[in-house]
Amino acid sequence: MRANDGATRFPNAPRKQGIIESADLRLSFADNRVAGLIFGHFDQNLAHIERRLGIQTVANGNQVTLKGSPEQTEHARFVLERLNERVLEGLSIAKGDIDGAIEEAAMQGSLFPTAAAEGTPDRLTFDEINTRKKRIKARNAAQHAYLKALKDNELVFAEGPAGTGKTWLAVGYAVQLIEQGVVERLILSRPAVEAGERLGFLPGDMREKVDPYLRPIYDALYDFMEARHVERGLQTGMIEIAPLAFMRGRTLTNAVVLLDEAQNTTSMQMKMVLTRLGEGSRMIVTGDPSQIDLPPGQKSGLVEAARVLQGVEGIARIRFAEADVVRHELVKRIVTAYDRDDRAKLSTPNP
Repeated sequence: MRANDGATRFPNAPRKQGIIESADLRLSFADNRVAGLIFGHFDQNLAHIERRLGIQTVANGNQVTLKGSPEQTEHARFVLERLNERVLEGLSIAKGDIDGAIEEAAMQGSLFPTAAAEGTPDRLTFDEINTRKKRIKARNAAQHAYLKALKDNELVFAEGPAGTGKTWLAVGYAVQLIEQGVVERLILSRPAVEAGERLGFLPGDMREKVDPYLRPIYDALYDFMEARHVERGLQTGMIEIAPLAFMRGRTLTNAVVLLDEAQNTTSMQMKMVLTRLGEGSRMIVTGDPSQIDLPPGQKSGLVEAARVLQGVEGIARIRFAEADVVRHELVKRIVTAYDRDDRAKLSTPNP
């Protein structure tokens, strides 16, 4: 990809009041096919970049001209370069990939201040997960910090609202460890607590009884592994479903343990699970403290463990915020609205 700057800029010259600096930046891609994949169907990817960055784009064949402020056109150039890399590597482009590239460009200076000062921000990138089926990159600074924490620590707590990628990234990282031979098996566990409902008796064997609670994890597994490999892993024990009730007394060695929806564990359950960690194993604990479904007065094991284990070597705690939601733009607005309502309730004195 080549860039031709169509505007003359003087970065050291003082700006005069009332004058808005603008730039035209022309980018050329390898051929029309590559450009078409980057621009999207009916240039929908370019339209998304225009909305997010407040610039104008004009596509012509394998070229695109970016018009806007110098900062925003450079921002857009970075994004298009990242998309170009994905296409050349044979990867598809989704809306989330564009948002991730925009976030990555915006965070370069604060994430890597030393390298940015050396003038090499283009060589820096968010962390990635690579499995045989899928390769994905962190889409914001929180996800980047999460993936880094998973690599550097044996126990990681991930807390935050729905849609931030806590469980999905944890499953992807676990699959990566298995495929790399770092661990031998994946152990999945989740409290069997209904979200405000009473389901009563569930028919079937143990797996069939627990499956409804683990469906989100299964969905993530099928994202990162071929379906036949998931089924084979379940049959051979490489992927194990371990209800909390049956974890006591076990020592989990050479495994990656994922405890999902941990906000619904009791203090006793959380301590029991954390002390199952054996040699060569790692544990990822995810949950949303704002969605606790335990009976009134019951203390959440996740909230307590995050407080008690603060600062312990080998343990990391990543907290996602409403701004880190990547599932759908509407989900982010829903989470924001509920958080705003909760804050208003706390600030309003009871009558």
